[in-house]
Amino acid sequence: MTDIHVRRMTPDDADAVSVLEKRCFSVPWSRASFWEEASQKDACYLVALAGEEIIGYAGVWILGTEGHISNVAVDPAHRGQGIGSALLENLIRAMKERGAASATLEMRVSNDAARKLYEKYGFKSVGIRPKYYTAPVEDADILWNTKI
Repeated sequence: MTDIHVRRMTPDDADAVSVLEKRCFSVPWSRASFWEEASQKDACYLVALAGEEIIGYAGVWILGTEGHISNVAVDPAHRGQGIGSALLENLIRAMKERGAASATLEMRVSNDAARKLYEKYGFKSVGIRPKYYTAPVEDADILWNTKI
């Protein structure tokens, strides 16, 4: 595994995260939309760094006792090295610290790597959101972990 460090995202990270967003998603958020989301008081966004390079990020909204994971992304060149696990572990810790007892997320039904990651941390499929994603159009699998 690459030697990585996970920390809270700061405004100075927005440009690098925006570039990473474009590498990871077919319909990326804009830099402005991303930072508007990440800077909200109920949100917690983290970055994973290899040295000074941002190679992953993850975000969650924590509302009451529930966390809604909005993003987990790892640079394609760094996948398969445990970075997604490190980000998810840190998100779960942040959710617990803020009083969340459960967490949910949506993922493309075809994303087997993400499914394996989330199942490793106790997430289970509870339903489908038809045609949730665009470019390409695809259903979302709704996952919950009721005991984070």
